Amino acid sequence: MTDPSPQPPAPTFAAALAAGPVVLDGGLSNQLEADGHDLSDALWSARLLAEEPEAVVRAHLAYYRAGARVALTASYQATFEGFARRGTGPQETAELLRRSVELAREAAARAHAGGVTGPLYVAASAGPYGAMLADGSEYRGRYGLSVDALERFHRPRLEVLAAARPDVLALETVPDADEAQALLRAVRGLGVPAYLSFSVAGDRTRAGQPLAEAFAAAADADEVIAVGVNCCAPDDADRAVEIAARVTGKPLVVYPNSGEQWDAAARAWRGSPTFRADRVAGWVAAGARLIGGCCRVGPDAIAALATALGR
Repeated sequence: MTDPSPQPPAPTFAAALAAGPVVLDGGLSNQLEADGHDLSDALWSARLLAEEPEAVVRAHLAYYRAGARVALTASYQATFEGFARRGTGPQETAELLRRSVELAREAAARAHAGGVTGPLYVAASAGPYGAMLADGSEYRGRYGLSVDALERFHRPRLEVLAAARPDVLALETVPDADEAQALLRAVRGLGVPAYLSFSVAGDRTRAGQPLAEAFAAAADADEVIAVGVNCCAPDDADRAVEIAARVTGKPLVVYPNSGEQWDAAARAWRGSPTFRADRVAGWVAAGARLIGGCCRVGPDAIAALATALGR
């Protein structure tokens, strides 16, 4: 690994959020695609953990150089079940999950060696059950599974990711309040803080539950240091962060999509982006402390966001 330039001891992730807004990265998949990688695969970006790990490092590095202080690992769609369908055994899958954290650490080391200063953090991404299915159900929820069954699905992967010692576990793009309850159980006792981020439509989860009820489950969860939304339209994020703040009192996470619309029939994006750096002031005023972008939000947009936040 790259030998990093000497850096002062970093505050904990929770302390960094308490000190003020922290810039999260943008969409890892679109940066990988911009570099020429085909992600039309059930494993999505997780496939590159095994096949082209250097590509993952370069994508993380692009965001650190753009001003992001937190990188989300390429483990969103990395699961024991998903890799098993490719013939990958549990030991190798566990190694790939650990590698996702190591690759982000490597990118941080290279960023520091290249002149980026200040703490750089790694958030270990854990997507919802629907991401493993790779059938779009991650945007609908309601899988027909009990909370206990969802907890059994999530816990082994989270144990491996936590053992790799990321700065935070990112429980992200959660479409369903039931799955959120399972995730809150699954992170207990792992020794790594987590944040919980829903995918939403209006003032409801993608599964249709009121956001106030969904966020309430995390209000008293000591392991969860922040709550919020991602992979949604920027307009939906505006209302959701206010609800999250009122219900939980915790620091807020917000990283919406570009605002363009996916045309599944044409397999193309339609419309114009509505993700703009000038709208983050409202999120910060509502309590947002971890702010970035999701699908179709690249390094240029993150650079503009960092400038707008004075970071």
